[in-house]
Amino acid sequence: MSAAAAARSILTQLHEVMASRLHPQGKLDRVVEIIGENLHSEVCSIYLLREGMLELFATRGLEQSAVHVTRLAVGEGLNGVIADRIETLNLAEAAAHPDFAYRPETGEERFHSFAGVPIVYRERAVGTLCVQHSDPRRYEDVEIEALQTVAMVLSELIAHNGLVDEETGALGEALSGPQMVTGLSLVKGIASGVAVFHQPRIQIDQVVADDIEVERQRVYLAFDKMRDQIEAMASQAEFGTGGEHDEVLQTYKMFAYDEGWSRRINEAIDSGLTAEAAIERVQQRTRMRMREIDDPLLADRMHDLEDLSNRLLRIVSGQLGTAATQGLRRDTILIARNLGPAELLEYDRRRLKGVILEEGSLTAHVVIVARAMGIPVLGRARGIRGIVRDGDEVLLDADKSIVHVRPAQQTLDLFVDRFARTRERQAAYAELRDVEPFTRDGTRIQVMMNAGLRDDIASLPLVGADGVGLFRTEFQFLVSATMPQRERQTRLYRDVLEAAGDKPVVFRTVDIGGDKAVSYIHSEEAENEENPAMGWRALRLALEREGLLKAQARALLEAASGRTLYVMFPMVSEPWEFDAAKAVFDGQLAFLKKRKKILPEAIHYGAMLEVPALAEVLDALLPRISFLSIGTNDLTQFLFAADRANPKLAERYDWVSPAILRFLRRVVLAVEGSGVDLRVCGEMGGRRLEALALLGLGFRKLSITPAAIGPIKELVRKVELAEIGTAMTGWLHSPPPDMRAALQQWADERGIETD
Repeated sequence: MSAAAAARSILTQLHEVMASRLHPQGKLDRVVEIIGENLHSEVCSIYLLREGMLELFATRGLEQSAVHVTRLAVGEGLNGVIADRIETLNLAEAAAHPDFAYRPETGEERFHSFAGVPIVYRERAVGTLCVQHSDPRRYEDVEIEALQTVAMVLSELIAHNGLVDEETGALGEALSGPQMVTGLSLVKGIASGVAVFHQPRIQIDQVVADDIEVERQRVYLAFDKMRDQIEAMASQAEFGTGGEHDEVLQTYKMFAYDEGWSRRINEAIDSGLTAEAAIERVQQRTRMRMREIDDPLLADRMHDLEDLSNRLLRIVSGQLGTAATQGLRRDTILIARNLGPAELLEYDRRRLKGVILEEGSLTAHVVIVARAMGIPVLGRARGIRGIVRDGDEVLLDADKSIVHVRPAQQTLDLFVDRFARTRERQAAYAELRDVEPFTRDGTRIQVMMNAGLRDDIASLPLVGADGVGLFRTEFQFLVSATMPQRERQTRLYRDVLEAAGDKPVVFRTVDIGGDKAVSYIHSEEAENEENPAMGWRALRLALEREGLLKAQARALLEAASGRTLYVMFPMVSEPWEFDAAKAVFDGQLAFLKKRKKILPEAIHYGAMLEVPALAEVLDALLPRISFLSIGTNDLTQFLFAADRANPKLAERYDWVSPAILRFLRRVVLAVEGSGVDLRVCGEMGGRRLEALALLGLGFRKLSITPAAIGPIKELVRKVELAEIGTAMTGWLHSPPPDMRAALQQWADERGIETD
């Protein structure tokens, strides 16, 4: 018997049970008999989550006296593992599994084989369904798939037939009181708003199909409509104006036409499921596979498939649109399992105040974009979608890695006070917008901003920055499913330059690879890198893939026609790398000259000092460049051999340490008198205490996030450079036990506020 036939036979009988007038317990008792008989299994049991424990609710084959007596903690025993990990187990010898937990009251000692699947409702395990047999054997794939399909129907049976008390039972997320959830801070900041689900929940009201052919036609029509939508969006979208998501759709198109995916949905319909239930059934299987995938690139592709499944499910159910397409009406904290950078960029930035992810990592592309947008993000908030409800009030404190759901009044009052103080500071900073940042002894400090999106340039006049010291061109590559075409790049760069007006914009050539991997550029060696941050990335990748750099060089040169162009190469290790990159630009410049194109009025080339080795050959590099930017994020992790994405090493990643400050001072001295502009470009310059240290070292140009411009301007106006310079020279000569504490004390004594 095929999986579909086995499942259909069971579903037909289950449909009758659900429609019967049996009481809830009677329905479950009948269900285990039906499953056991059809799968020829001696034991069939159902465990449901009640009061935080898995309780044996019904069984065929085990001792009936154990029903409502045997209980397991989530994670305890085989059923506990299934519920905790939301995964399937198929064992020839159950007792040999390290998590096996014997319960003598069940009489299960005579049974050897075991297979169990989670009962999932709203993406949470609310119970388990398992079968056992006295012979040691693994269950066939046909039987496992039948169990998985039946478990899905059971979840609806539980939901709609009151099989457990909703206040305390398996579906017991009917929470009304305050809740606090911890997570991993991905982008710091605090925010408040109402909870909005990125993918509003779709209720599947009917699971078992009345007519299989009707359901099949519904899926075919939904596939056609979905493909038409994706084709239409791919042809209309523009980077920066159409949600910056158009090229992501190229990946979606690949999945949308995948025969294997549509075949699996058809097989689920064959088993007796409605179109909606069949799509959800295949999606559940995808989620289980995702949990087993260690490869981040493959996991990202599975995430794309899930996004597409949600789109198909919305079309077939008539419940169209995400929260982004429906529009945000109030200040919002977005709730999602995961999120792509293009999806984030679809949201109204005026209303989107924060993001909470059940998954997420420090190196995810969405985090890079969210940081540039100034949106706090909390990741690894396990179970958040089961705790929060749409419309709940949420306080996000990504500084402390916590989120308050339906906060108590006392918690709310504390947050209100914090927001009030923040608004007061922001108002004071806003008054400095048009004020030039001179130190107390009359030195003008140049304060520029970092950007990566076209919309970021609108912040230039609002914050009073001197220009854009770093435009991260890789954002366009990160939100694309295919290599951005040269024309598209040219359009973006031209728009950025026009929006900036007469203020300079420094374009950093593409910095992808490593922790910013893109699916359309593959390298077998890179995919197996143990230390991707120190591997095939940035300029190294661009020089090897010369076509990539050529296209970008020409795009920048054409975009800057008649203007001054500033180009910066990332992760330069030795002078020859700079020479090789500049040669690509020279080649494209000659190409454009030959075709009588309008050229940039002037071109200034610079390098980023992120690799410590470059500091040892600055004497050779300086005559070749106009400016040098120190990238403090990568530089520090390389100097300390401490991965900045590893929370366990956070304490070792201290910018105010003698090792870092002495290194930076050596660079200042090496550049002095060369005529090369020296600046710091990174998070270090945007923190007040760290910026104070940089001023003391001799830095006079900083490029930082837009939000940090006001605070740093205010700091600059309180500092006397000669005084902090003398103090810093003394500390570097004879470092105090705690450099940070010494600098903080120095600032406190002079009434200089730090972060």
